[in-house]
Amino acid sequence: MNDYRITQQVKRKAKPFAKVLSVMMVVLSVVMVILAIIFDTGLMLPAFLLAVLYYVFSINGDKEYEYTMENGTLTIDVIHGKRRRKTAHTLMLKDIEVIAPNWHEAVAKYRKNGGTESVKKYDYTSYEDDIPYYTMITYEDNKKIKLLLDLNNSMLEAIKRVYPQKVYMQ
Repeated sequence: MNDYRITQQVKRKAKPFAKVLSVMMVVLSVVMVILAIIFDTGLMLPAFLLAVLYYVFSINGDKEYEYTMENGTLTIDVIHGKRRRKTAHTLMLKDIEVIAPNWHEAVAKYRKNGGTESVKKYDYTSYEDDIPYYTMITYEDNKKIKLLLDLNNSMLEAIKRVYPQKVYMQ
């Protein structure tokens, strides 16, 4: 097998109310600081706590995923707030049972409502309506898991070249 490396970056769409909430937190903390300066310094603590809450919210609200496929290994990293990267999964491609679009019959038995098999699900999609996502059933630490991924064509074709019976494309 040839050496190869395919990387794909997926940015998760922000929730609709997230922007409004973050603006409200900043405005409230600034107003509390101004009120603390004018009236009572006791308002500094809630202003500080609101600023810390905004910081934590901004880190956890901004997620990106990076899929890296290299020499038979698929690695999924989660990037929080463009600062913190953590490897969520390191999967061997030989352990994949099936990769198919979420509506495909090959993954029908793993659906939440109406499926016959129940497995732990991990969602690494962008939540964009125009981007199709794929369901991957694979083994990790001898346990079957279900991954929802936004795989691009080059990554799908590379897996299909090696394991044609396991990949179903649109």
